[in-house]
Amino acid sequence: MKEEKKERRLAQKELDSSVKINVAEEDRFVLPSAEEQEREAGLPADLQALKTRIHDIVHVLSDFAARRQADRPRQDYVTQLRRDLCLYYSYNEFLMERLMDLFHLSELLDALEANEIQRPVTIRTNTLKTRRRDLAPSLIDRGVNLDPIGPWSKVGLVVYSSQVPIGATPEYLAGHYMLQGASSMMPVLALAPQHGETVLDMCAAPGGKTTYIAALMKNTGMVYANDANEARVKAVVGNLHRMGVTNAVISCTDGREMPKIRPAGFDRVLLDAPCSGTGVIAKDPAVKTSKDEKDIQRCAQLQRQLLLAAIDSVNAKSKTGGYVTYSTCSILVEENEAVIEYALNKRNVKLVPTSLTVGKEGFAKFKAKRFHPSMTHTRRFYPHTHNMDGFFVAKLKKFSNTIPGTEPAAEEQPSGPAPAPPQKRKADVDANDDEGFDEDDKAAAPSPQKKKRKAPQGQQKSPRSKHVGGKPGAKGKKWQKSVNPKARNPKKKGLNKKP
Repeated sequence: MKEEKKERRLAQKELDSSVKINVAEEDRFVLPSAEEQEREAGLPADLQALKTRIHDIVHVLSDFAARRQADRPRQDYVTQLRRDLCLYYSYNEFLMERLMDLFHLSELLDALEANEIQRPVTIRTNTLKTRRRDLAPSLIDRGVNLDPIGPWSKVGLVVYSSQVPIGATPEYLAGHYMLQGASSMMPVLALAPQHGETVLDMCAAPGGKTTYIAALMKNTGMVYANDANEARVKAVVGNLHRMGVTNAVISCTDGREMPKIRPAGFDRVLLDAPCSGTGVIAKDPAVKTSKDEKDIQRCAQLQRQLLLAAIDSVNAKSKTGGYVTYSTCSILVEENEAVIEYALNKRNVKLVPTSLTVGKEGFAKFKAKRFHPSMTHTRRFYPHTHNMDGFFVAKLKKFSNTIPGTEPAAEEQPSGPAPAPPQKRKADVDANDDEGFDEDDKAAAPSPQKKKRKAPQGQQKSPRSKHVGGKPGAKGKKWQKSVNPKARNPKKKGLNKKP
């Protein structure tokens, strides 16, 4: 009986192990062959099958050594994953490759899903006209469901739903609040403008950041709102009037020309640079397929030029300022950390903390690139992490108005006549007392060392004959012109009397 029981147990164990092996073999993911890929290309995309395969590939890559196919390298899985993601989420391969480099696989799917969902509507209270605790009840009475945006803002509100158009309420028309994304408030908070300062918003349209700056300054000082697009400047004018801003000047010029117009004339500068918009794909889905390598390089080149112009426009000697805040609505390293690194090498600036309590640190290293260690002072915002648009914020402190590689003397020298030579010291005057002599007299004149030696008593000359001479000739007259007898013998009688 005992032997029979043992045999049954062994048979059951073998059966269980064979079932587990069969189940494991069935569950093991197998990459499609080349023929299967060609067959799929000629058929309409099966989104459910694509989604399943995407999750299977991510599962294999998370523990590649244990779950891989023996004859398939890792690159085959990555290539198939990129192809499926492009097809499922409608991206081009260039942008998908950039996102796969930026995010870990465990975070990539969350980031892509977040780009398919609109961010919550947020508004900013205009403290020039009202307070948040007064604005919120009035909007709630109109059927608006809202909450404070977070502990990092004292003026922001997030709107979940509304029975009335949030951009057409009497409070909006009266300028009590501004429709503004949560992430676009961050650059102004990092800039931290002070009362009475002169601030430049280099790319101001449509005016959300400009009105926020004016509100923080309480309409003191001066805010220069500039934008290169004349059509968008009209929106800046309308918002400034509606929000009650009275300390602003509006201009329409290329931001790269600002250092020529007002060199080192601002205490602080805000540069919200034009970018590829890879952080706001939920607002503009066309970014998925419209951007390529040339577009990113073109944007990065413009951003570098604008940032250098912003640095040249700020005054390093400002008592309260000397700061430049740089921001973009892009999450690509080429438009953010790489641009800041370029400015650190070209100008006398350094990165300082932004004082923002939210956001992830910027990259001090990315793939093969190595940036300045202080790049961790910058802040990154992602839709899937912070539930706001993708954004990048950096704060620079300028510590010298000179430009590296240029001569400070040539830059600071005035255009008038050449300055007078420095006055000679007393020792130099004594050593060059023979300036009034001709060449013959210089040969006969004693050297400074001989003057220190005392001549024999019989050959010593009187002080009078040395300075004025008994009957001076032409050379004696020249000596009298070059040496003031009063300065040489102030104690001589008659020399200080007027003729």
